[in-house]
Amino acid sequence: MTKRVALAFSGGLDTTVCVPVLEEEYGYDEVIGVTVDVGQPAEEFEEARETAEALDLEHHVVEAKEEFADLCFDAVRANADYQGYPLGTALARPVIAKAILRVAQEEGCDGIAHGCTGKGNDQLRFEAVWRASDLEVIAPVREMGMTRNWEIEYADERDLPVQAGNEGTWSIDTNLWSRSIEGGDLEEPDHVPGEEIYDWTTAPSGETEEIELEFEDGYPVALNGEAMEPIALIEELNELAGSYGVGRTDMMEDRMLGLKVRENYEHPAATTLLNAHEGLESLVLTKEERDFKKQVDNEWSQKGYEGLVDGPLVAALEGFIDETQQKVTGSVTIRFEGGQARVVGRSSEYAVYSADAASFNTETVGKITQEDATGVAKYHGYQDRIAAQAKKAAEDAKTKAAADGGDSE
Repeated sequence: MTKRVALAFSGGLDTTVCVPVLEEEYGYDEVIGVTVDVGQPAEEFEEARETAEALDLEHHVVEAKEEFADLCFDAVRANADYQGYPLGTALARPVIAKAILRVAQEEGCDGIAHGCTGKGNDQLRFEAVWRASDLEVIAPVREMGMTRNWEIEYADERDLPVQAGNEGTWSIDTNLWSRSIEGGDLEEPDHVPGEEIYDWTTAPSGETEEIELEFEDGYPVALNGEAMEPIALIEELNELAGSYGVGRTDMMEDRMLGLKVRENYEHPAATTLLNAHEGLESLVLTKEERDFKKQVDNEWSQKGYEGLVDGPLVAALEGFIDETQQKVTGSVTIRFEGGQARVVGRSSEYAVYSADAASFNTETVGKITQEDATGVAKYHGYQDRIAAQAKKAAEDAKTKAAADGGDSE
């Protein structure tokens, strides 16, 4: 009986080496390469196609940009970030994993494999999806302890279609929502990267521009009055906000396995939409809703980082998010300035705000007079004052007791 395995395939060094390894070391008769489109550059698909042809590999390309864009917009409603940067690669991995699993099941595969190392997060994100199936999960790079030098030598010995394992100075992962750059000199925390690492963003200049974004139920739906579908809106904002240097992050990131790594990211559209969404929420949600939603958003973000967006906790969290987002409908004005996407205006029919009540030029707040605040002011901080008085009284008593004891001697 023919044994078949589906491999997450990019056409790079790791996954190219995995093809013969799965046949020679794991005993699979056929390897199927699967590349999933979540918004990578066209040249990456061409590389995967050419490498698959050179390997005589059955190759599937699965379109998943729309599914991924929808998840990105769910992340906007949850104000999702990890340690200060918008989730990107983390959100893409479960989308990719599910698409590969569908192909594996449709093609009658016995196993499913990836080329991740044992040091990163992606192995966990892929396998969280795959281990819910009956397929054998295989991680050749991790299980065989492959190093980059070993892979290069292996590829040379077998004349595999890779350029001596040279994939560039940095390791780059790109999708519709973000672009990550790591490796090389960037692994040194004190290395100051040059402009050459960036592709989506230009260095901030003195130029500014204002745009208007519209939201319905927490979802971005229009730019400057023009209704747009998620993919088109993200692509437009990546180009527009990126031209003002918006969306650069340089950070020390704590991975799930405990390693701390240097990461550089570009995410112009994500930064812009997240800032705009939070700006609108600040107008329409009460303080109690905002305070509690921060806890909900933090939990959603953590599960998103772990690649567990389909888990029961996320489903429960989204129940609360859905309820709050019914009011997150309106428009936000964003100003691109100095590499920032700043909220400079917001409006909504659900605004929990009264200009008349907040104005310094009016005497009352509806039927409430300013004098009504006197009683509140008297009680405000009351326990703190009592605590301070009690502490002073206790200290005075100790001082007096010490003094009396001294006199008795």
